[in-house]
Amino acid sequence: MGILVVVAFLVFFIAGFPVVYAILLPAIGYILIEGLPLGLLAQRITYALDSFPLVAVPIFIFVGNLMNAAGVTSRIFHFADTLVGRAPGGLAQVNIFSSLIFSGMSGAALADVGGLGRIEIKAMRERGFSAPFSAAVTAASAVVGPIFPPSIPLIVYGSVTSVSIIQLLIAGIVPALICIVLLMITAAVIALRNDMPRARRWPTGGELVSALVPALPALLAPVLMIAGMMLGIFTPTEAAAVTAVYVLFISGVIYRELTLSHLLGAMLLTVRSTSAILIIVAVASLFGWILAVEQIPQDFSRMILSLSQDPLVLLVIANLIFFIAGMFLDSTTATLLVVPVIAPPMVMAGVDPVHFGIVVIFNLMLGLLTPPMGLSLFLISSIADISLRQLLKALVPFYVPLLLTLAIITFAPDLVLWLPSFLR
Repeated sequence: MGILVVVAFLVFFIAGFPVVYAILLPAIGYILIEGLPLGLLAQRITYALDSFPLVAVPIFIFVGNLMNAAGVTSRIFHFADTLVGRAPGGLAQVNIFSSLIFSGMSGAALADVGGLGRIEIKAMRERGFSAPFSAAVTAASAVVGPIFPPSIPLIVYGSVTSVSIIQLLIAGIVPALICIVLLMITAAVIALRNDMPRARRWPTGGELVSALVPALPALLAPVLMIAGMMLGIFTPTEAAAVTAVYVLFISGVIYRELTLSHLLGAMLLTVRSTSAILIIVAVASLFGWILAVEQIPQDFSRMILSLSQDPLVLLVIANLIFFIAGMFLDSTTATLLVVPVIAPPMVMAGVDPVHFGIVVIFNLMLGLLTPPMGLSLFLISSIADISLRQLLKALVPFYVPLLLTLAIITFAPDLVLWLPSFLR
């Protein structure tokens, strides 16, 4: 029956059913065929949402929407432009650097694209960059958002696997920085080859301070959150609440740009985004329970371990599985459906669950840039008003640093686990 449930999900998904229905309908069919009480359906769904760590998801989504509505993103962009605008690539480097800063408050790639990305693409086009290149830089740098803390996908992963969310979030810092450096190097090489525009000179000390002062309150948000978690002052969920209160304070009191319409708009967008994520969490939990009852994860573990028990070989196999999964499923669905099946044999073979979490989530973030799912591709091509073909062509050079980052974090677990080791 477990195999039939999985096959039914694939059939519904390929047939074009919304992913929630593709998961839910086979689960309902299983309950009816097995003669289980229908009350079990509500029980498992309710149980999945009764999770304290998941409370952080809507809060971080709200923080990202609030920053977009209240103009915090424009100050971040102006500071990054002043700081690195003279580097080869100019605003391309600003784009990448801004994504790192913004990701320290939103935790979501699409929040970066939808908010800061609009500002970045518009500014780059006004300074003479082509629309496809501007869009490609924005798409590639947005991948960092769900790796650098706070990270909504890592929170979901931790909830599914019962791995320490604090350690997962801290473990994402070094891989995110590696990715940013490699992306900036790639952008510099492309810019030098094509003689792309950049700022005429480096900023003076006074200009740097003038740009830093307005942006400083926003820049302190990720510092406050990361320091608080590493010092054990608050949990990731509490960190989300503290960050939200802090952003409300700087938007309303310091910047004085927060209005009631901004607040209501951010809240409405948060409700919509949260609903889309948590309804998948709920039905996927029921689906996962069925697979566990039918011992599908155990059977898969035996099959995987029969291929090899070398952790590196298994990580390569897992990367292939998640890369393909990311092409067809959004990160939340893939995490909830595939991770419970793949993670057990990895841990049994000696792969650190925190290290595996970073590898999985970074791999799934590449799915934002790979068709046919590629949510970032469609959003960015719409913002930049270019075709998907133009965007994919411009993205080709940026796949190299992204895949290189994945290789580094896969085969160098010590780099990933260096910071979390201080919490153990």
